[in-house]
Amino acid sequence: MAEYKIQLEVFEGPLDLLLYLIKKEEVDIYQVNLTRIATQFVAYLEQMQKLDLDITGEFLVMAATLLYIKSRELLPVDQQVALETEDDGLDPKWELIRRLVEYKKFKDASGQLQTLEAEQANRFARVPGKPDLAMEAPPPKTEVTLFDLINAVSAILQRFQQRGGLTEIYEDQWSVSGKIEELMRRLGERPVLKFLELFTHATSRSEVVATFLALLELIRLKQVLVSQPAPFGEIEITARPSPAPPAPLAPPPATAATDAPA
Repeated sequence: MAEYKIQLEVFEGPLDLLLYLIKKEEVDIYQVNLTRIATQFVAYLEQMQKLDLDITGEFLVMAATLLYIKSRELLPVDQQVALETEDDGLDPKWELIRRLVEYKKFKDASGQLQTLEAEQANRFARVPGKPDLAMEAPPPKTEVTLFDLINAVSAILQRFQQRGGLTEIYEDQWSVSGKIEELMRRLGERPVLKFLELFTHATSRSEVVATFLALLELIRLKQVLVSQPAPFGEIEITARPSPAPPAPLAPPPATAATDAPA
């Protein structure tokens, strides 16, 4: 898969490098057009037969970070000072570094989990279960694409944008790791979660983004399944069934005892 690059008047390169340059203040944040970045990214994805969830997750994390920093920078100076005071004097640029470091830890941990999963799959063979001919097979569920998920979460984010107010740009305490734990806990309590239920109690756009990224990460790690019972129906999230345990080893064949020669 070709590496995705953005094209702007002030910069050309991967989104990771763009954030790095912003941290170093080598690119003016006011010249970054987030709308153009998103448009180019979606156009790139539309040309692919298969969607890469890992790349898309990285894009959403970085785009959300850019949006937060840009919103802080566009405030009048007195309001920036007020927000920094409420945030215990934290600099948004240092918060960007913290969030990127946290996300990198998740990527590293995800890679280790995938390696262990591959090693485990090669070590044990899965035993197929016996089909139950007496039970009628349920109707197949409609596959959910990444664009379906993005369209669904965009509608939720639009509601927060219509509310307006400074509460939308406050830095929240939500993290992707915390939302992953919350989603797995909720799936342990209920076998099926509706997509909209994930955001029922969300209080800010940043919480919605963190929850959505947690869902993407769980999909990439093959921890959850996302489907629609019917075309254009409500999206459902279920925990992926645990792999079948390895088949027990057969006991060695018994050998007949022989009498020693006289």
